[in-house]
Amino acid sequence: MTCLAIDFETANERRDSACAVGLAWIEGGRVVRRESRLIRPPELRFSPGNIRVHGILPADVRDKSAFPEVMAEFLPDLERGLILAHNAPFDMGVLRASLAAHGRPVPAFSYLCTLQIARRVFPDPAGCGLGKVAGRLGIRFEHHDAGEDAYACAEIALAAVRETGAGDVAGLARVLPMPVTRLAPGPDRPPPAREGVSGRALFAARRARQAPNEIRFMIRGSTGNRYEVALEEKPFGLYLRCSCMAGRNRRRCRHVDAMVDGDVTDLISANHADVERLRRLIEGAPAGHRVEPERVRRVQAA
Repeated sequence: MTCLAIDFETANERRDSACAVGLAWIEGGRVVRRESRLIRPPELRFSPGNIRVHGILPADVRDKSAFPEVMAEFLPDLERGLILAHNAPFDMGVLRASLAAHGRPVPAFSYLCTLQIARRVFPDPAGCGLGKVAGRLGIRFEHHDAGEDAYACAEIALAAVRETGAGDVAGLARVLPMPVTRLAPGPDRPPPAREGVSGRALFAARRARQAPNEIRFMIRGSTGNRYEVALEEKPFGLYLRCSCMAGRNRRRCRHVDAMVDGDVTDLISANHADVERLRRLIEGAPAGHRVEPERVRRVQAA
């Protein structure tokens, strides 16, 4: 069975706005091939937050091929292989939504999520984002370059194979255990019911009732719990309230830090546009404005 890791970068908050793809093939316990391509999205609308993450500009992709043409050489391997991705529902969502946006049939795919693998094999209170796991494992790569991210994803899976004695990547599903997710062919639609769907549904219901200018995020914590970060306006400025224990005690937490920094690694509510809205609100605030709870300043020991 072909085993390959994939990573997409997007131009904006839409899943069908892929602007880059990276792939890394695994064979014989090592990465044997790496590819990366720039993609021209359906519209050249790039959100500033996305540009800050990956550095890709509209001018970089203006003359590149569209999604179906770029992916044509890779789809056969993807269809008959086992796909790896870090936070796989996002990347698989981009794959399906982008094919559907161009009126192309969406084949069946089978995948494993290396984020879930890392949480089982390499748990850490600091979290299991791609950069964090790679750093702990000594994997050197340039984060948010699609080709580099795919390579890091593949290396994380191989490290998990060695750690668990699974034999190969497919064996991880049996050893951990965690089922291989299989998406049936058809039009683009939300992923099938799995862990966390009820939480997302609850969050969606809350969002439907919230005021137009209200900003709320659902964040996955380091242990898998879900926390809500909500923006409130106070006399001193903006207050980001988190439902985690630290937030309930009015202390700054890593979930608030992530939203202020634009880190969407553990954002499961998928409202990436609100991350950019939050950034603009903070940057456009008047002099003397404060964002609370204040970020903890850790003094390095001399």
